[in-house]
Amino acid sequence: MGPFLLRRIVNYLVLITLATCLGYLLAASSLSPREYFSRRQPPPPAASVNATLTQLNLNDKTPLPDRFEHWAGGVLTGDLGKTIDDTSVSAEMGRRIGVTLRLVLVGTISGALVGVALGFVSAIRQYRPSDHAITFLSFLVLSTPVFLLAVLLKIGTVKVNQAAGTTLLPYTNETTPGLAGGWLRHLTDRAQHLVVPTLSLMLGQAALFSRYQRSAMLDVLGADYIRTARATGMRRGPALVKHGLRTALIPMATLFAYQMGLLLTGVTFTEKIFGWHGMGEWFVDSIGREDVNSVAAMVLFTAVLVLIAGLLSDIAHALLDPRVRV
Repeated sequence: MGPFLLRRIVNYLVLITLATCLGYLLAASSLSPREYFSRRQPPPPAASVNATLTQLNLNDKTPLPDRFEHWAGGVLTGDLGKTIDDTSVSAEMGRRIGVTLRLVLVGTISGALVGVALGFVSAIRQYRPSDHAITFLSFLVLSTPVFLLAVLLKIGTVKVNQAAGTTLLPYTNETTPGLAGGWLRHLTDRAQHLVVPTLSLMLGQAALFSRYQRSAMLDVLGADYIRTARATGMRRGPALVKHGLRTALIPMATLFAYQMGLLLTGVTFTEKIFGWHGMGEWFVDSIGREDVNSVAAMVLFTAVLVLIAGLLSDIAHALLDPRVRV
């Protein structure tokens, strides 16, 4: 298993490098930081704009290969450059990463677990009322755009809080401004603020995983090894969980990696709607401000996150399928 993981890590490092370099080149060739300064009122002098852009390594009059070489050299030393407002990209990224990771990790993991459980139940109770109910709700959630689902949850939370006469579930910002108390009070407050935004991401993930898990589980229900396990005296439930579910989880491990990248799109809407200042919000704002270095940093973050998810799915695949380790 060691050589297998080592090969995968080397492949992922190459992919991260290619994705980040292409992301920077695309951003640098399509965005125009000069336009950001020209929109200011009053517009700054041209000489001042040129000097600022040169200092930030954003001057379009400098050849793109030279700008790329300067940027790549900084990345190798851990310096992601400056934002268009002359602040550190690395510092801004470090401040926002934790915000997004909370949403992405909790939303993905909880969504996958709930989806796998629903898919398993739906498969073993095929065509029964519970299967029809899970199928209907799954397709209903899948047909609802992420931003609309987030808005509906926000409206629903407002109604619940109004009916309760108190704020049971806060739905804006990461924490309550000016909150007093110890670390436990602050931790509880952050957890409360996490519930509704995470739910908007988790529901879509759960619906998708449940459909794939149901299909994968139906494929193994009539397999020979399930019948053999039953013939040895094993009860149906343990046989399905120990032999059927393990096999059906193999394609789910691969799906998990791909869904991590797609979930980042949902995070962008979620952060905007619920007032979370994370990487998704930063990415949208950076494009609007023609901020090349910040956009490149977001590409790097996305590539690393997706490929870490890919590595985790490879490990899960190897654990579930002994043939991969040979």
